[in-house]
Amino acid sequence: MSCNSQKVNALRRQIPSFECVPGCHDCCGPVTTSTEEMSRLPRKTAAEQEAAMDELNCVHLGPNGCTVYDERPLICRLFGTTPSLPCPNNRGPVELIHPRVEKQIHEYMATTRQVLV
Repeated sequence: MSCNSQKVNALRRQIPSFECVPGCHDCCGPVTTSTEEMSRLPRKTAAEQEAAMDELNCVHLGPNGCTVYDERPLICRLFGTTPSLPCPNNRGPVELIHPRVEKQIHEYMATTRQVLV
C-alpha cells in the first residue's frame, strides 16, 4: 500500500458519517480528486465523461445517487460534515468534523495532483 493510499485511508476514517436522503444528489457535481483516489474508481469512457460534464454532474452519478459511494473521494465525504460544505437537506453527523482533520484534508488536496472526476 502506497504512502498516499495510507494517508487517504487515515483521513477517511476521521470523517464522520451520516445518512443521506436516499437518491439525493444535491451536492454531486464535477469535483477534483487526487490521482490516488481516482485510481480506486471505475474508469469511464470519454463519452460518459462528456455527458456528465454537459449536465454539470459527476460521471459516477447514477439514477439512484452515487454509484461509487463507498469509494467516493475525500471532497465528497466532506459535504455535510463541515459548516463550509453544508448538506442542502440539513443532514449531517451528530458531531461535525474536527477542524484539524478538515485542515489536513485540504492540505492533502493542495499538495497532491488533482484530476477532474
